[in-house]
Amino acid sequence: MHIALLLVVLVGVAVALAAAARRVGASEPLVLVVAGVIGSYSTLVPDIEIEPDLILLGLLPPLLYTAAIKTSLVDFKANKRAIAFLSVGLVLFTTFTVALVVWWILQVPFAVAVALGAVVAPPDAVAATAVARKVGMPRRIVTILEGESLFNDATALVALRTAIAAIGGTVAVWEAGWDFLVAAGGGAAVGIAVAFLLSILRRRITDPVLDTSLSFLAPFVAYLPAEEIHASGVISVVICGLILGHNAPVWQSAASRIAERTNWQTIQFILESVVFLVIGLQVRAIVDDAWHGGVDHSRVILACAAVFLTVVVSRPLWVFPSTYLPRLIPSVKAADPAPGWRNVAVVSWAGMRGVVTLAAVLLLPEDTPHREVLTLCALVVVGGTLLLQGLSLPFLVRLLSLRGPSRAEDALQQAGLLQQATDAGLAELEANITPQTSPDVVASLRFRLTQRTNAAWERLGAPESEQMTPSEEYRRLRLQMLGAERAVVLEVRDSGVLDHEVLQSVMSLLDLEESLIDRFDEAGDDLREEALSSTVTGECAHLLDAPVTCVPDHPGICQECLDEGFVWVHLRMCLTCGHVACCDSSVGNHASAHFRSTEHPVMRSVEPGEAWRWCYVDNVLG
Repeated sequence: MHIALLLVVLVGVAVALAAAARRVGASEPLVLVVAGVIGSYSTLVPDIEIEPDLILLGLLPPLLYTAAIKTSLVDFKANKRAIAFLSVGLVLFTTFTVALVVWWILQVPFAVAVALGAVVAPPDAVAATAVARKVGMPRRIVTILEGESLFNDATALVALRTAIAAIGGTVAVWEAGWDFLVAAGGGAAVGIAVAFLLSILRRRITDPVLDTSLSFLAPFVAYLPAEEIHASGVISVVICGLILGHNAPVWQSAASRIAERTNWQTIQFILESVVFLVIGLQVRAIVDDAWHGGVDHSRVILACAAVFLTVVVSRPLWVFPSTYLPRLIPSVKAADPAPGWRNVAVVSWAGMRGVVTLAAVLLLPEDTPHREVLTLCALVVVGGTLLLQGLSLPFLVRLLSLRGPSRAEDALQQAGLLQQATDAGLAELEANITPQTSPDVVASLRFRLTQRTNAAWERLGAPESEQMTPSEEYRRLRLQMLGAERAVVLEVRDSGVLDHEVLQSVMSLLDLEESLIDRFDEAGDDLREEALSSTVTGECAHLLDAPVTCVPDHPGICQECLDEGFVWVHLRMCLTCGHVACCDSSVGNHASAHFRSTEHPVMRSVEPGEAWRWCYVDNVLG
């Protein structure tokens, strides 16, 4: 009962603090760690001891899996060189750099020093993704950091396992290298095999509940067999997650994907919140053990400070040369041009450590020399990097004027892609119409597709008048209708006339429709505050030949709408003749009508702050 109550309180406090930090715009990891430190010195909070197996088996696999299934395999492959240099090269470089410092200061056997180096070497997957999401870094940087954090734990844990073996005996260099190859290759093989087996099951499961249950088992099914054969469970989980996430649109139903995404987001939020709170709660016990461990206090302070500084400095010392030196080779430079130094600087500073470091240091044997001091060094690295780099990283990103993903540009790309998908859907509809097909059904399908696409385009600009756009008006009225419909269903429920199952099925239909409307509203917030540029997204000779702008024939108005008594939503301009007309969301659809009558291929938006173009012939955004 005591353990259950403690667990409930721990999760409740962690979630409450994370929610409060999110509400005020503060960094969730930092708030949770600081709260944990304060709690560790409170007499009201009991001592909480971390079992390494709980972290490495209970928390690490699901956290890595949920990050892996959301990682783009395409982007991962595009940045594989940078990820490999960080997740393998940097971890080993940091391991031995820290080992030299610890060996010199504490006078411990070199194998012990290497063990601590492996413990503090890997940045944490949870910390990296949490801070990166909060800061709003450029997408390529986020991809590299997430890829690094997915695989660096494997390198560090293999190095730690080898160092622990060396503490009790001797391990040849070739044995260490062989262990690493076996761990990496075996882990990858197990991950691929598990993903293959799960893909067979997923193709046969259409029930979202069963599919999500299978998803909950996936990280452990991948981790345990790999560890059993002394391969890397971390690599197995990551490989399995990358494959399953990439193929989810093919192997899973839409309902299963939505259910899995929602459930894993909830699990990730709870686990991340608990992890950072637990890190803070360890502070008092670890400090007390080190302070009374028999080592001179000045050496303890020197060791902690030296290890922390070495960890922080080692990263830029590795990142800058490993980024630019390989590109001295012409073939490498041609395939992957060097990034700007600002991007490299941010990557070199994003080295926050987390709970894996604390769990790994507890794997050191009890008779390890100066074990208490080594544990404190690991804690200082975790807390120091979270505070120093976690607090200063947003400032560094702003100082270097690095721009994160533009929501407006994303919305523009989304509208263009949705237009292409809609055109493909309409073409498929036309191909499947038979004489027996109801004209009303065809008209309804066409209307729903065009309404969805028009709503995406409407998010991009501000209408000339104060009235709502058609999609905004639809959402407002539909939400009011849903409120009235739900009120009637609740009245029937309270009267007890119908069975509960019937009422729940109707309520679920109403909830589903309202959730779709709410999601679209959230996606459209504040998009109009950002300028939209012109970027060709596909091969299109018309866009390449078309000018960026030209002289409009009727600036700021749609003359056809004025003549016919209509009100336009957004304005477009033909880049061949300069004719200004209204968009497809407007009643007149005069821009599209102009294309059909003249065959002028390219138009552009003339809304304030927008410079994107559209080719009617190739359906390409530019």
